[in-house]
Amino acid sequence: MMLRRETLRLCHALTLLMCMSASKDFDWTKNQRTSFYYGTFPTGFSWGAGSSAYQTEGAWNADGKGMSIWDAFSHRQGNVLSNETGDSSCESYHKVKDDISLMKELKLNHYRFSISWPRILPRGTVGEHVNEKGIRFYNDLINKLLDNKITPIVTLYHWDLPQVLQEKYGGWQNVSMVDYFNDFASLCFERFGNRVKHWITFNNPWSVAVEGYETGEHAPGLKLKGTGAYRAAHHLIKAHAKVWHTYDIKWKSKQKGLVGISLTADWGEPVDISNQGDIQAAERYFQFYLGWFAGPLFNGDYPQVMKEYIGRKSGQQGLGASRLPVFSPQEKTYIRGTCDFLGLGHFTTRYITQKNYPSGLGDSYFADRDLAELVDPKWPDPGSEWLYSVPWGFRRFLNYVKSEYGNPMILVTENGVPEKKYCTDLCDEWRMQYYKDYINEMLKAVRDGVNVKGYTAWSLLDSFEWDEGYSQRFGLFFVDFRNKNKPRYPKASVQFYKRIISSNGFPNQREMESWKRKAEEACFSSNQLLAADPLLGHMEMVTEIVVPTVCTLCILLSAIFFMFLLRRRL
Repeated sequence: MMLRRETLRLCHALTLLMCMSASKDFDWTKNQRTSFYYGTFPTGFSWGAGSSAYQTEGAWNADGKGMSIWDAFSHRQGNVLSNETGDSSCESYHKVKDDISLMKELKLNHYRFSISWPRILPRGTVGEHVNEKGIRFYNDLINKLLDNKITPIVTLYHWDLPQVLQEKYGGWQNVSMVDYFNDFASLCFERFGNRVKHWITFNNPWSVAVEGYETGEHAPGLKLKGTGAYRAAHHLIKAHAKVWHTYDIKWKSKQKGLVGISLTADWGEPVDISNQGDIQAAERYFQFYLGWFAGPLFNGDYPQVMKEYIGRKSGQQGLGASRLPVFSPQEKTYIRGTCDFLGLGHFTTRYITQKNYPSGLGDSYFADRDLAELVDPKWPDPGSEWLYSVPWGFRRFLNYVKSEYGNPMILVTENGVPEKKYCTDLCDEWRMQYYKDYINEMLKAVRDGVNVKGYTAWSLLDSFEWDEGYSQRFGLFFVDFRNKNKPRYPKASVQFYKRIISSNGFPNQREMESWKRKAEEACFSSNQLLAADPLLGHMEMVTEIVVPTVCTLCILLSAIFFMFLLRRRL
């Protein structure tokens, strides 16, 4: 058995090597911005929507759940816009049936969600305490999804590390997290793996490393510039590899599942595609972004350009060694090939140009890259300060991944657009346009030969958007956070996305114009319901506050009247 496994691994490695040697053929000068393509995706293409535990579940301390780093981070004043928290969020912990009914309305093939580590391991480790109520919640969710013929795609880590592990060990700065995460993943495989066949180890580890340990914008809020992000990423990559091997050795033959990772990255387009300096800067942008994690998983090591740039700048800063950690030869072999499928999150594009950052300015991940990011003021801006609609960048992004990593199996795990305001108009024309354009560019990429097997709209519901609180809404369904019951209302994009799913693409122009018209008509009734919601909220207030107050006054008046009658009799 051992010899057979090693033979398979050798064949896998040789196949990867052959693909890599034949795949470095991305043409930066060939940016095809073709007209809209009417056509359909291959049979069996999977359509879904996504969420994450901290963003939607609420119930932050219910039924034995432990505190996560995001609970602690959001409870500290000044970390999140308007000091908002995910304490209750969408209350999805209590609304599983409701949410699955929304998925059925959309006719989803799959639903991507994450398991909250501290909900099932409140003290962080398997040896201390397993919270069976948390296990029961996820069992119930998985079973109900399958009962409704919706495939569960499960993310093991969507940023909510148990706070106790942060306090005791320093979180992902400590290599001990590799074993603790493997224990948590093993518990999930044991309890849920007979029904879950698609596992994602980490969601967007770039954000975990950079925003959690470099800039401090996200939990745990550390600002370890120049070292923290690289150290955290090093441990995240090792943790992913260990979990992949654990599943491969212990569970795969029985459960027949796949283990991948979800990497999020913007596309970087050279400002001038005839300028070699700009092209090299754009390549560097990709390698420091997605290649930082994909490189080790597909090739066994960090991208060469990262090693060169960070090593040189570390030397210029008088350091004895590079700030980028080093994998041993054994670790490189262990990590290479640990990706059954590649999850990709993508939202927007930047123009990239060369810009030198002298080492004397200090060390940081961003300065290490020697580049500048620009945006075109002509790009449509839905209202977010960072997300511009640049659909052609999505096709370029997918084709680059194909050429760089030997055309791996891809599942698009996040793609969507917010509105950066409290929007009470559910006719979200800009979101329909975004989905139409981005999904069409993905279809063109599939026609280019990119091995995309599924697409996940981000997100099913409006939810807590990390340090932005509730100011940005990505949801297909509007959530009224003012109402304690957190009712959901379909936006026009629900009907539009539903028709893309039903048609498995884009049949023809006339039919698509009909989709948009019908979607806008459907959202009119949703707008009426939402407009009535403040009145319903007022009625609840009357029931909960005014009525008890009136009752109290009635009792007091009755008592006074009774005392008055009693005195007259006396």
